[in-house]
Amino acid sequence: MRKIKVHIADDHQLLIDGIEAVLSSEENIEVVGSSLNGEDVLNWFASNEADILILDINMPKIDGIAVLQSFLKNGIQQKVIVLSSYDDTKLIKEVLKIGASGFLAKKCAGEHIVEAINDVYCDKQYFSESIKDKLLSTFTNNLSSIDEIPKGSSFFSSLTPRETDVLKLICKQFNSKEISIALHISTNTVETHRKNLINKLKVKNVVGLAIYAMKNNIV
Repeated sequence: MRKIKVHIADDHQLLIDGIEAVLSSEENIEVVGSSLNGEDVLNWFASNEADILILDINMPKIDGIAVLQSFLKNGIQQKVIVLSSYDDTKLIKEVLKIGASGFLAKKCAGEHIVEAINDVYCDKQYFSESIKDKLLSTFTNNLSSIDEIPKGSSFFSSLTPRETDVLKLICKQFNSKEISIALHISTNTVETHRKNLINKLKVKNVVGLAIYAMKNNIV
């Protein structure tokens, strides 16, 4: 079985040791190095590879934001899970825009890091529940009318007209029965469209739709 190679970057050796201890019991995960500052991260990746980078935002010399920006500028397609002591939605939105695939608050990193690694490795995004709640709250509070979103935006480019209709109502927090009544379709059809949306946009649920919208500058 091929192991998922993970590199850990944080300016606290104690946190690195803690994450390594958690991952040491996972048969499918291997820690392939660590860095204590952003400069070391870039130097390490200049001649090495890892499937997942666990990246602290606040690091000396070069911070995590600058590391992500460097990857983006140089066309490096690196899967990154950001660690931070802060869970501000503006920060989350910023790291999403520049390439992060997941975001974990440090206070719950040990509890969720294995799940996060496995999800991100499988091309999914990962966010702890508290962060999902904040993102969804921000999404619904800022969305005055989803009808105002341009139909030519990348968010809708791969969706059918009916999927777009269902998505609009999902984002307005309609349940399946309410959507079926509004669109004059069966609840089974609504559920089919919901599953198609989740598969097309590679998310898990309505919170994932909100995260996708934020990443694509819709909210």
